[in-house]
Amino acid sequence: MKPTPCSLLMPILLLLLMSAGRTQQSLDAIVDEKIKDALQGLECNPHPPTRISCTSVTNSGKLSSCPSGTFVTGCACGYGCGSWDIRRETTCHCQCSVVDWTTARCCQLV
Repeated sequence: MKPTPCSLLMPILLLLLMSAGRTQQSLDAIVDEKIKDALQGLECNPHPPTRISCTSVTNSGKLSSCPSGTFVTGCACGYGCGSWDIRRETTCHCQCSVVDWTTARCCQLV
């Protein structure tokens, strides 16, 4: 009787299954080591920002921009308009057809 491909693969699969636990531990150890090596190679900022400083800027019309060095974190629009978007990370734009004022909440990490 001629051996089939399945009967030839069966012993190999059994050996792989029996050693799967040990192989997985070895792979986990290797991955952990690689992660540690990668993290050690990163340059970390020793003094991360400790606080956030925010201010609100209100202008008449549909646009309100933040001062240099700050970024928009939220917007508010007059006449109860709830549709707005942020342009270039520094400007609030109210999307309603009639808006009398726009406020940009501007923040920076210090």
